[in-house]
Amino acid sequence: MKIDFVREIAIKTIYKIEEEKAYSNIILDEYLNKNRQNLENNDINLISEIVYGVITWKLTIDTIIQKYSKIKIKKISKWILNILRTATYQIIFLDKIPKSAAVNESVNLAKKYGKQSTGFVNAILRKIEKNDYEELKQIKEDKKRISKLYSMPEWIVEELIEQYGKKETEQICKELSQKPELTIRINTLKITKQKLLKKLEEKNIKYEETQLEDFINLKNIKNISKLELFNKGLFTIQDKGAGQISIILDPKPEEQILDACSAPGGKTTHIAQLMKNKGEILAWDIHEHRTKLVEDIAHRLDIKIIKAENKDATKTYNELIEKFDKILLDVPCLGIGAIKRKPDIKWKRKKEDIEQIQKIQLKILNTCSEYLKKGGEIVYSTCSLLKQENEKIIGEFLKQNKIQNNQKKFIYTIEYEETILPQKNSDGFYICKIKKN
Repeated sequence: MKIDFVREIAIKTIYKIEEEKAYSNIILDEYLNKNRQNLENNDINLISEIVYGVITWKLTIDTIIQKYSKIKIKKISKWILNILRTATYQIIFLDKIPKSAAVNESVNLAKKYGKQSTGFVNAILRKIEKNDYEELKQIKEDKKRISKLYSMPEWIVEELIEQYGKKETEQICKELSQKPELTIRINTLKITKQKLLKKLEEKNIKYEETQLEDFINLKNIKNISKLELFNKGLFTIQDKGAGQISIILDPKPEEQILDACSAPGGKTTHIAQLMKNKGEILAWDIHEHRTKLVEDIAHRLDIKIIKAENKDATKTYNELIEKFDKILLDVPCLGIGAIKRKPDIKWKRKKEDIEQIQKIQLKILNTCSEYLKKGGEIVYSTCSLLKQENEKIIGEFLKQNKIQNNQKKFIYTIEYEETILPQKNSDGFYICKIKKN
């Protein structure tokens, strides 16, 4: 196996992600599956490292390339630009790959994807050094420095500074640029924590316990879907922050629960686990193929109480008025708190998207609140850090649902509210629990 074949797959994957605006994990899986018979585990790991690395650090990488290029980034051929990006990522961020290897293989690829550009590629890459990244720390303007140092669009940095201040924003952006931990939730419906930990030890799988009882971090797993323990449904992948959402909902056995934005089903199955697989959960998603994801995970974990339905949470279903004891609304959002897990997000979102997503969020909250029994509780959550999607939506909802013109409406009160900032083993989340009095 020649290493340039590996880098070529990485470049093709990045090109397709850029051109088709597709999600990186889907395109990467597509290319890996297509070439798997010619790839060894080390090759797959390097391809994944380069693809996610370039997508995560694109703004920083482009800044460094532009430092040495007389041609503007937008004017460089997409193929040549992605060759430069993959090599720059290796030079700046990967210690195990010699610079000479990154440069030489990139020049060879340039011969195939743009012969007239080989000298251009060679000249730029030979100038790039790790110190180019260190120089970004000297940028005086805070917004620009944070943006370029942690590869975060300026508009997101600006919004975060306004809400959290410069120091906290820098820490948030730093965390969001790191590789995510692989956290799993033990399926206590099928196995105890101690028995699973013993099985992991028998298979030489390293782990680290977390503050949440049934959540642990796995340390040396590359392809978890091939693991027998996973396929037997003894655990599932779930972020620790996401796990807190279901815990705060506090579902009980035999309750009627609605998870109105359920796919892909991590929180839904966690709710079922907390209910000891007794009661009923209606799990909705607007897209049929995503509803299937909920069914698949429930089947793997051997959960019987989830009924997945293809329904729109913004629409009113009169037969469901005041039917549910508790409702989870993990609403669509800009996803800024989950950027380290889905780096594509930061390049796809625009500031203008905030207003549109707010309308959907408020509509879902107002509509689904009608399905809650008197005395019932809703947990509204997002994996966003913007207050426009969080506190502002809750504030507007409470304002719209108060006594007006002597006409009594149900009054909702906040029982719990927390913003979880991105941490080493957690995405960022907003969680708010509301009671219907």
